[in-house]
Amino acid sequence: MGCKFLSPIWKTPGDSKMTLSNLIVDDLDAGVFRVHRTAMTSQEILDLEWKQIFEKCWLYIGHESELHGPGDYRRRTIAGRPLILIRNNQGEIKAFYNTCTHRGALICRADEGKAKVFQCFYHAWTFDNNGALIGVPDEAGYGTGFDKHEMGLKPVERFSSYRGFCFVSFNPEVEDLVSYLGPATEYLDLIVDQSEAGMRVVAGSNKYAIKANWKLLAENSVDSYHAVPTHETYFQYLADVGGVLGPRGSDSNGRARSLGNGHAVDEAPAPYGRPIALWHPMFGEEAKAEIEQTRARLVSLYGEERAKRMSETIRLFLIFPNLVVHDIVSITIRQFWPVSPGEMEVTAWELAPGEEAGKVLGLRLDNFLTFLGPGGLATPDDVEALESCQIGYQADAVEWSDVSRGMHREPQATDEVQTRAFWRKWLAMMEGHSDYRDPEVVRADQPPAPATR
Repeated sequence: MGCKFLSPIWKTPGDSKMTLSNLIVDDLDAGVFRVHRTAMTSQEILDLEWKQIFEKCWLYIGHESELHGPGDYRRRTIAGRPLILIRNNQGEIKAFYNTCTHRGALICRADEGKAKVFQCFYHAWTFDNNGALIGVPDEAGYGTGFDKHEMGLKPVERFSSYRGFCFVSFNPEVEDLVSYLGPATEYLDLIVDQSEAGMRVVAGSNKYAIKANWKLLAENSVDSYHAVPTHETYFQYLADVGGVLGPRGSDSNGRARSLGNGHAVDEAPAPYGRPIALWHPMFGEEAKAEIEQTRARLVSLYGEERAKRMSETIRLFLIFPNLVVHDIVSITIRQFWPVSPGEMEVTAWELAPGEEAGKVLGLRLDNFLTFLGPGGLATPDDVEALESCQIGYQADAVEWSDVSRGMHREPQATDEVQTRAFWRKWLAMMEGHSDYRDPEVVRADQPPAPATR
């Protein structure tokens, strides 16, 4: 990508000068894509990421199902800013800055709950759940210039949602959310349409830290190339409890896609069961009838082809910059934030159909923990791999990471088009380009990955 932006300059470990534009080698004709490892280790680059990416993109804040009724709220920290996501008494969902307009104290100090009002513990200013300032002790002590209507909680600059997934942006000029998501909406639709009652975030979450750069998890989360060598223990477990259904991370019948705007997806036949709606022996015979009934319902609603795609294929997809949805044996929402160039914090939630309960819900939650939980059979593997990479970057004589796999052919499931999609958007935003284009975007009219076996 040709870059005319006047980039900051860093010294690399090899003592050569490095600008943003030459942190990435992107030669489509030669089939070469490389990322300079300074991007994973530099504090200056992280500082610029906060300014150029996290302050300008749409960022996931939560799911509508977390707010069941009026007054329900969640406290979230988004790009370092304390926020409140709340459903007001009129049933509307809004996002406010979690800071009292008087002196700045947090007005919401619990992670979740229900509130008609928030009262600041410092001086007892009181706000309703629509953000209005409704109570000021000794209001008569203020002069004629004091206007309560101007002192309500400040809403986040932009708030929007798509089919229950809520996003905020601190950039008042950001494009509308649906335009930003683009073809990624197709994959959110494949999830949301699994339930006529709507999808819900199951209560609770898991949180953990990884001693690695945040961009490594963006890469890892949509990378099938590592699945077989890194997660061999899990595939052996599947074999022991009933066999592997799909091709265990091979290229056959799968597809990787760049979706534009840095979003990307890896879609392939499921190698294991899915509560929606692909039975596997590990689920037990007692769950088979209910899962098959769900499959029949999907066919009646959407036809055989779409029902087959919803139930028999898995999707790993990334919404730039830091939201990943794994629609696999369970549906995991994962978000991660940088703490330093070499550390990140991760939070994951489980998404399930609103009507799902009992045995099938139990299977979903068990597999959420068994595979992607912090102590499961996959996440510890990934954490070790990413932390190993971060340590490896200290070998400063090796300056580049290669992300070239598949540039010379139609994208396959284990290629790296997804990672290149992320990095191209990353560079465009870091340099302030608004005319970003990804040359490897797959046309929206191409057929989806087949679910054949």
